[in-house]
Amino acid sequence: MLPILDTHPRGYQNPVILRISAALPAAGAWDAAPIESFSSGARNLTLAFTYTRAAVGGAVDFQLEISLYAVAANVPTNASEWVTESLYASGAVVPGADTGSTIQREFTTYQATGAGAEDFGYGLLALQGTVERIRVRARESGSVANPGTLSIVAELV
Repeated sequence: MLPILDTHPRGYQNPVILRISAALPAAGAWDAAPIESFSSGARNLTLAFTYTRAAVGGAVDFQLEISLYAVAANVPTNASEWVTESLYASGAVVPGADTGSTIQREFTTYQATGAGAEDFGYGLLALQGTVERIRVRARESGSVANPGTLSIVAELV
């Protein structure tokens, strides 16, 4: 649908800044307060990263988090407001037996190849219009004593 014809305006405007270019937290800690954005109505998400290592061996971990709730007040009792991306591995199919599969929370690592700024994309991720908010947390995972610089930009369609 054309945005001009949409009866429910989006709560975001592309490009969406999810991390202003800045040094990652010290000692390999995750971002304490990642920037969140509305994503209601978006069917797909693409992330663009720019990482500059601060020392040889620099690497960055990132982790997409989604919220099914437009505001924290809508979160049911004892439910999580933010859900971490996951990785699924199906078990072996054996005739006559149930299959046990595995699911775990996931994060992704990018290892720098040189001293300059390096860019990379992640996605196209299907949101299918069901995710109300998104955020991406990050941490230095290579040279944790020398955190690199990272920016994250999203495109929602």
